[in-house]
Amino acid sequence: MVAASEALKSPRPERLKEKDWKELLRQISKGKCTPFIGPEACKGIAEYDPKPQRAQRWADEEDYPLEDRSELARVAQFLAVQYGEANPIDRLIDELGKVKPPNSADPTELHRVLADLPLPVYITTNYDDFMFKALTNRGMPRAPVREYCHWRKRTNDTTTFLSGDYKPTVANPVVFHLYGHTDVQESLVLTESDYLKFLVNVSREQKLIPPLIQGAITGGSLLFLGYRLDEWDFRILFHTLASYLESSLTKAHVSVQIVPMSETAKVEQIEKATKYLNLYFEKLDTRVYWGTCHDFVEELRERWEASDYAKR
Repeated sequence: MVAASEALKSPRPERLKEKDWKELLRQISKGKCTPFIGPEACKGIAEYDPKPQRAQRWADEEDYPLEDRSELARVAQFLAVQYGEANPIDRLIDELGKVKPPNSADPTELHRVLADLPLPVYITTNYDDFMFKALTNRGMPRAPVREYCHWRKRTNDTTTFLSGDYKPTVANPVVFHLYGHTDVQESLVLTESDYLKFLVNVSREQKLIPPLIQGAITGGSLLFLGYRLDEWDFRILFHTLASYLESSLTKAHVSVQIVPMSETAKVEQIEKATKYLNLYFEKLDTRVYWGTCHDFVEELRERWEASDYAKR
Protein backbone atom coordinates (compact mmCIF):
# COMPACT_ATOMS: atom_id res chain seq x y z
CA MET A 1 0.00 0.00 0.00
CA VAL A 2 1.22 3.53 -0.74
CA ALA A 3 -0.04 6.62 1.05
CA ALA A 4 0.26 10.14 -0.23
CA SER A 5 0.51 12.73 2.49
CA GLU A 6 0.55 16.51 2.50
CA ALA A 7 3.71 17.80 4.17
CA LEU A 8 3.38 21.21 5.76
CA LYS A 9 6.92 22.52 5.53
CA SER A 10 10.30 21.54 4.18
CA PRO A 11 12.40 19.52 4.25
CA ARG A 12 10.02 17.25 2.33
CA PRO A 13 10.68 13.48 2.58
CA GLU A 14 11.01 11.23 -0.44
CA ARG A 15 7.88 10.63 -2.47
CA LEU A 16 7.16 7.35 -4.25
CA LYS A 17 10.00 5.30 -5.59
CA GLU A 18 10.06 4.46 -9.28
CA LYS A 19 9.26 0.82 -8.61
CA ASP A 20 6.15 1.87 -6.69
CA TRP A 21 4.98 4.07 -9.56
CA LYS A 22 5.59 1.28 -12.07
CA GLU A 23 3.58 -1.20 -10.02
CA LEU A 24 0.73 1.27 -9.53
CA LEU A 25 0.54 2.03 -13.26
CA ARG A 26 0.62 -1.68 -14.03
CA GLN A 27 -2.31 -2.32 -11.69
CA ILE A 28 -4.25 0.56 -13.25
CA SER A 29 -3.65 -0.83 -16.73
CA LYS A 30 -5.14 -4.15 -15.61
CA GLY A 31 -8.17 -2.44 -14.07
CA LYS A 32 -6.98 -3.72 -10.69
CA CYS A 33 -6.79 -0.39 -8.88
CA THR A 34 -9.67 0.94 -6.76
CA PRO A 35 -9.68 4.61 -5.72
CA PHE A 36 -11.05 5.62 -2.31
CA ILE A 37 -12.05 9.28 -2.46
CA GLY A 38 -12.09 11.25 0.81
CA PRO A 39 -12.97 14.77 2.00
CA GLU A 40 -9.67 16.49 1.14
CA ALA A 41 -10.08 15.42 -2.49
CA CYS A 42 -12.62 18.24 -2.80
CA LYS A 43 -10.33 20.91 -1.37
CA GLY A 44 -10.39 24.03 -3.51
CA ILE A 45 -13.84 23.45 -5.01
CA ALA A 46 -15.82 26.71 -4.71
CA GLU A 47 -18.25 26.79 -1.75
CA TYR A 48 -17.29 23.25 -0.72
CA ASP A 49 -16.39 23.58 2.95
CA PRO A 50 -13.82 21.11 4.28
CA LYS A 51 -15.22 19.14 7.20
CA PRO A 52 -13.30 21.06 9.93
CA GLN A 53 -14.55 24.41 8.60
CA ARG A 54 -18.12 23.13 8.26
CA ALA A 55 -17.96 21.82 11.82
CA GLN A 56 -16.63 25.15 13.12
CA ARG A 57 -19.40 27.05 11.35
CA TRP A 58 -22.14 24.76 12.67
CA ALA A 59 -20.61 24.97 16.15
CA ASP A 60 -20.63 28.77 16.02
CA GLU A 61 -24.20 28.91 14.72
CA GLU A 62 -25.54 26.60 17.45
CA ASP A 63 -23.32 27.58 20.40
CA TYR A 64 -21.65 24.16 20.59
CA PRO A 65 -20.36 23.88 24.20
CA LEU A 66 -17.39 21.48 23.81
CA GLU A 67 -13.82 22.05 22.63
CA ASP A 68 -13.72 19.65 19.66
CA ARG A 69 -15.37 22.23 17.39
CA SER A 70 -13.57 21.03 14.24
CA GLU A 71 -14.91 17.44 14.50
CA LEU A 72 -17.93 17.36 12.17
CA ALA A 73 -19.10 13.97 13.46
CA ARG A 74 -19.27 15.28 17.03
CA VAL A 75 -20.83 18.64 16.17
CA ALA A 76 -23.39 16.79 14.01
CA GLN A 77 -24.07 14.49 16.98
CA PHE A 78 -24.78 17.55 19.12
CA LEU A 79 -27.27 18.85 16.54
CA ALA A 80 -28.94 15.43 16.30
CA VAL A 81 -29.40 15.32 20.08
CA GLN A 82 -30.61 18.93 20.28
CA TYR A 83 -32.95 19.01 17.28
CA GLY A 84 -33.44 15.45 16.09
CA GLU A 85 -31.54 13.05 13.88
CA ALA A 86 -32.69 14.67 10.65
CA ASN A 87 -31.34 18.13 11.50
CA PRO A 88 -27.65 17.72 10.60
CA ILE A 89 -28.57 15.58 7.58
CA ASP A 90 -30.93 18.26 6.25
CA ARG A 91 -28.30 20.95 6.82
CA LEU A 92 -25.68 18.97 4.97
CA ILE A 93 -27.93 18.16 2.01
CA ASP A 94 -29.04 21.79 1.71
CA GLU A 95 -25.46 23.08 1.76
CA LEU A 96 -24.06 20.52 -0.67
CA GLY A 97 -26.99 21.18 -3.00
CA LYS A 98 -25.66 24.72 -3.51
CA VAL A 99 -22.17 23.56 -4.51
CA LYS A 100 -21.38 23.45 -8.21
CA PRO A 101 -19.53 20.32 -9.40
CA PRO A 102 -15.83 20.77 -10.22
CA ASN A 103 -14.88 21.80 -13.72
CA SER A 104 -14.87 18.61 -15.79
CA ALA A 105 -13.12 20.44 -18.62
CA ASP A 106 -10.01 20.87 -16.45
CA PRO A 107 -7.73 17.89 -17.29
CA THR A 108 -5.93 18.27 -13.93
CA GLU A 109 -9.07 18.19 -11.74
CA LEU A 110 -8.91 15.19 -9.40
CA HIS A 111 -12.21 13.53 -10.35
CA ARG A 112 -11.50 14.12 -14.05
CA VAL A 113 -8.05 12.51 -13.73
CA LEU A 114 -9.59 9.46 -12.07
CA ALA A 115 -12.38 9.29 -14.66
CA ASP A 116 -9.77 9.20 -17.43
CA LEU A 117 -8.22 6.03 -15.98
CA PRO A 118 -9.45 2.60 -17.20
CA LEU A 119 -10.92 1.50 -13.87
CA PRO A 120 -14.14 -0.46 -13.18
CA VAL A 121 -14.74 0.42 -9.49
CA TYR A 122 -14.59 3.73 -7.65
CA ILE A 123 -15.34 3.99 -3.92
CA THR A 124 -16.06 7.30 -2.22
CA THR A 125 -16.71 8.20 1.40
CA ASN A 126 -17.93 11.64 0.32
CA TYR A 127 -21.63 12.43 0.11
CA ASP A 128 -21.48 14.28 -3.23
CA ASP A 129 -21.86 12.89 -6.74
CA PHE A 130 -18.71 14.46 -8.21
CA MET A 131 -17.10 11.15 -9.17
CA PHE A 132 -20.26 9.90 -10.83
CA LYS A 133 -20.65 13.15 -12.79
CA ALA A 134 -17.00 13.12 -13.83
CA LEU A 135 -17.46 9.64 -15.30
CA THR A 136 -20.74 10.62 -16.93
CA ASN A 137 -19.13 13.69 -18.50
CA ARG A 138 -16.51 11.52 -20.17
CA GLY A 139 -19.37 10.33 -22.39
CA MET A 140 -19.40 7.06 -24.31
CA PRO A 141 -18.15 4.44 -23.92
CA ARG A 142 -18.34 5.14 -20.12
CA ALA A 143 -21.79 4.62 -18.60
CA PRO A 144 -21.40 4.57 -14.80
CA VAL A 145 -23.86 3.28 -12.22
CA ARG A 146 -24.10 4.24 -8.56
CA GLU A 147 -24.82 2.35 -5.34
CA TYR A 148 -24.48 2.97 -1.62
CA CYS A 149 -23.87 0.89 1.49
CA HIS A 150 -27.20 -0.19 3.07
CA TRP A 151 -25.77 -0.04 6.57
CA ARG A 152 -28.82 1.11 8.54
CA LYS A 153 -31.22 -1.54 9.83
CA ARG A 154 -34.11 0.09 8.02
CA THR A 155 -32.20 0.10 4.72
CA ASN A 156 -30.04 -3.00 5.07
CA ASP A 157 -31.59 -5.01 2.25
CA THR A 158 -28.40 -6.46 0.80
CA THR A 159 -30.12 -7.54 -2.40
CA THR A 160 -29.10 -4.65 -4.67
CA PHE A 161 -28.30 -4.67 -8.37
CA LEU A 162 -24.69 -5.37 -7.31
CA SER A 163 -25.96 -8.76 -6.14
CA GLY A 164 -27.36 -9.62 -9.56
CA ASP A 165 -25.77 -10.18 -12.95
CA TYR A 166 -24.08 -6.77 -13.12
CA LYS A 167 -20.30 -6.86 -13.41
CA PRO A 168 -18.39 -3.56 -13.26
CA THR A 169 -16.25 -2.87 -16.32
CA VAL A 170 -14.25 0.07 -17.62
CA ALA A 171 -17.16 0.90 -19.94
CA ASN A 172 -19.80 0.39 -17.23
CA PRO A 173 -18.07 1.25 -13.92
CA VAL A 174 -19.66 1.53 -10.49
CA VAL A 175 -19.30 4.39 -8.00
CA PHE A 176 -19.91 2.95 -4.53
CA HIS A 177 -20.76 5.41 -1.74
CA LEU A 178 -19.49 3.75 1.40
CA TYR A 179 -20.82 6.49 3.71
CA GLY A 180 -23.92 7.20 1.63
CA HIS A 181 -24.91 10.02 -0.72
CA THR A 182 -27.27 12.98 -0.51
CA ASP A 183 -29.96 11.48 -2.75
CA VAL A 184 -30.76 8.93 0.00
CA GLN A 185 -30.90 10.64 3.40
CA GLU A 186 -30.92 7.46 5.45
CA SER A 187 -27.72 6.28 3.77
CA LEU A 188 -25.56 9.05 5.25
CA VAL A 189 -22.91 8.31 7.87
CA LEU A 190 -22.58 11.72 9.51
CA THR A 191 -22.78 11.76 13.31
CA GLU A 192 -20.45 10.10 15.77
CA SER A 193 -23.20 7.59 16.52
CA ASP A 194 -23.61 6.88 12.79
CA TYR A 195 -19.93 6.02 12.38
CA LEU A 196 -19.99 3.62 15.33
CA LYS A 197 -23.21 1.94 14.16
CA PHE A 198 -21.81 1.70 10.64
CA LEU A 199 -18.67 -0.04 11.91
CA VAL A 200 -20.65 -2.46 14.07
CA ASN A 201 -23.17 -3.29 11.34
CA VAL A 202 -20.68 -3.90 8.53
CA SER A 203 -18.56 -5.99 10.91
CA ARG A 204 -21.54 -8.17 11.83
CA GLU A 205 -22.98 -8.41 8.33
CA GLN A 206 -20.21 -8.52 5.75
CA LYS A 207 -22.69 -8.58 2.86
CA LEU A 208 -23.54 -4.94 3.62
CA ILE A 209 -20.43 -4.32 1.54
CA PRO A 210 -21.40 -6.21 -1.64
CA PRO A 211 -19.12 -9.10 -2.72
CA LEU A 212 -18.27 -7.22 -5.94
CA ILE A 213 -16.91 -4.34 -3.86
CA GLN A 214 -15.13 -6.71 -1.47
CA GLY A 215 -13.48 -8.35 -4.48
CA ALA A 216 -12.25 -4.98 -5.75
CA ILE A 217 -10.76 -4.22 -2.34
CA THR A 218 -8.89 -7.51 -1.99
CA GLY A 219 -8.08 -8.10 -5.64
CA GLY A 220 -5.90 -5.14 -6.53
CA SER A 221 -4.28 -1.88 -5.50
CA LEU A 222 -6.12 0.65 -3.36
CA LEU A 223 -5.68 4.37 -3.98
CA PHE A 224 -6.66 6.52 -0.98
CA LEU A 225 -7.07 10.19 -1.84
CA GLY A 226 -7.92 12.93 0.62
CA TYR A 227 -7.92 11.48 4.13
CA ARG A 228 -6.57 12.78 7.44
CA LEU A 229 -5.35 10.49 10.20
CA ASP A 230 -7.23 12.50 12.82
CA GLU A 231 -10.70 12.38 11.21
CA TRP A 232 -13.53 9.89 11.58
CA ASP A 233 -13.62 9.13 7.85
CA PHE A 234 -10.12 7.67 7.96
CA ARG A 235 -10.31 5.95 11.35
CA ILE A 236 -13.55 4.11 10.63
CA LEU A 237 -12.48 3.35 7.05
CA PHE A 238 -9.31 1.59 8.12
CA HIS A 239 -11.08 -0.36 10.86
CA THR A 240 -13.62 -1.43 8.24
CA LEU A 241 -10.94 -2.47 5.75
CA ALA A 242 -8.56 -4.13 8.22
CA SER A 243 -9.63 -7.71 7.51
CA TYR A 244 -9.68 -7.10 3.74
CA LEU A 245 -6.17 -5.62 3.80
CA GLU A 246 -4.89 -8.63 5.72
CA SER A 247 -6.17 -11.01 3.05
CA SER A 248 -5.10 -8.87 0.09
CA LEU A 249 -2.19 -10.20 -1.96
CA THR A 250 -1.42 -6.82 -3.53
CA LYS A 251 1.07 -4.45 -1.95
CA ALA A 252 0.77 -1.49 -4.32
CA HIS A 253 -1.96 0.58 -2.67
CA VAL A 254 -1.76 4.41 -2.60
CA SER A 255 -3.27 6.86 -0.09
CA VAL A 256 -3.17 10.65 -0.07
CA GLN A 257 -2.94 11.46 3.62
CA ILE A 258 -2.76 14.83 5.37
CA VAL A 259 -0.32 15.31 8.25
CA PRO A 260 -2.41 16.40 11.27
CA MET A 261 -0.20 19.33 12.33
CA SER A 262 -0.66 23.08 12.51
CA GLU A 263 0.99 25.61 10.21
CA THR A 264 3.13 26.81 13.14
CA ALA A 265 4.69 23.37 13.67
CA LYS A 266 8.47 23.34 13.84
CA VAL A 267 10.61 21.39 11.37
CA GLU A 268 11.66 18.92 14.05
CA GLN A 269 8.02 18.28 14.96
CA ILE A 270 7.20 17.63 11.32
CA GLU A 271 10.17 15.26 10.99
CA LYS A 272 9.00 13.29 14.03
CA ALA A 273 5.45 13.20 12.68
CA THR A 274 6.54 11.98 9.24
CA LYS A 275 8.73 9.30 10.82
CA TYR A 276 5.77 8.12 12.87
CA LEU A 277 3.48 8.14 9.84
CA ASN A 278 5.98 6.16 7.79
CA LEU A 279 6.11 3.52 10.53
CA TYR A 280 2.31 3.56 10.86
CA PHE A 281 1.72 2.96 7.18
CA GLU A 282 4.58 0.49 6.91
CA LYS A 283 2.62 -1.81 9.22
CA LEU A 284 -0.23 -1.57 6.71
CA ASP A 285 2.15 -2.31 3.84
CA THR A 286 1.80 1.34 2.89
CA ARG A 287 4.42 3.71 1.54
CA VAL A 288 3.77 7.42 1.89
CA TYR A 289 3.58 9.90 -0.98
CA TRP A 290 4.37 13.32 0.48
CA GLY A 291 2.44 16.07 -1.26
CA THR A 292 -1.08 17.38 -1.80
CA CYS A 293 -3.87 15.55 -3.61
CA HIS A 294 -3.35 17.96 -6.50
CA ASP A 295 0.39 17.19 -6.56
CA PHE A 296 -0.32 13.49 -6.68
CA VAL A 297 -3.02 13.41 -9.35
CA GLU A 298 -1.02 15.80 -11.55
CA GLU A 299 1.99 13.50 -11.36
CA LEU A 300 -0.24 10.45 -11.82
CA ARG A 301 -1.80 11.95 -14.95
CA GLU A 302 1.59 12.82 -16.43
CA ARG A 303 3.03 9.39 -15.70
CA TRP A 304 -0.03 7.56 -17.00
CA GLU A 305 -0.20 9.54 -20.25
CA ALA A 306 3.53 8.98 -20.82
CA SER A 307 3.30 5.24 -20.12
CA ASP A 308 3.08 2.52 -22.74
CA TYR A 309 -0.19 1.39 -21.14
CA ALA A 310 -2.01 4.59 -22.16
CA LYS A 311 -0.79 4.25 -25.76
CA ARG A 312 -2.25 0.79 -26.29
